[in-house]
Formats: sequence, structure tokens, C-alpha cells
Amino acid sequence: MLETHAKYNIGQVVRHRKHPFRGVVFDIDAEFSNTDEWYEAIPEEARPRKEQPFYHLLAENDQTYYVAYVSEQNLIPDETGEPVGHPDLPDLFGDFQDGHYPLEYQLN
Repeated sequence: MLETHAKYNIGQVVRHRKHPFRGVVFDIDAEFSNTDEWYEAIPEEARPRKEQPFYHLLAENDQTYYVAYVSEQNLIPDETGEPVGHPDLPDLFGDFQDGHYPLEYQLN
């Protein structure tokens, strides 16, 4: 059995290492759990390893809000101390405090 430990926590604000977006973690897969089509759509030279945690994010960039699925190797902590403006945040989390969002809804 594969044992993994997630580096980031639900409610934590993170940013992508290479692309200009940030988001709030709302779910974590211990290893890749998306479709093969999704994975193969990533250019081969940029594909992350499947054997690592993958994070579901309520994400934002300068243009829009969306849900992102990102490997642990492509995330870094967000050090801005700024809240995320995703409109779905109140559905899952309480108010931004001390750099993170407290979970207000039990997922599983």
C-alpha cells in the first residue's frame, strides 16, 4: 500500500509554481485520480508524476475563477497573506483568518 503525506492542508492558500494563479485547497487525492485523457492532455515534458498528492483548488487568476487540479510538485505556499476571492468559498469555508480558511462543511 502506498503511503503518502500531503504537504498542504484543506483551507490553505497556495499558488502554482509556474502559472499565475492561486487558490484554496478544498480536497486532496493521495495520488493522481483524474482521467487518462486529462493527464495525456498535459505536454509530456511537463507531466507531473502520478505517485504524489494532487490537490483540488478553488482557484483564481487575474481574469477568472475556476476549479483546478494540481500536483504537489507544482504548488508552493502563498505568502501574500491576502484572501482569495473565489465566489464558491463561502459554500465550504468560514472567513479567512490567520492565512487560511476554516472548513465549514464536512466533505466526506
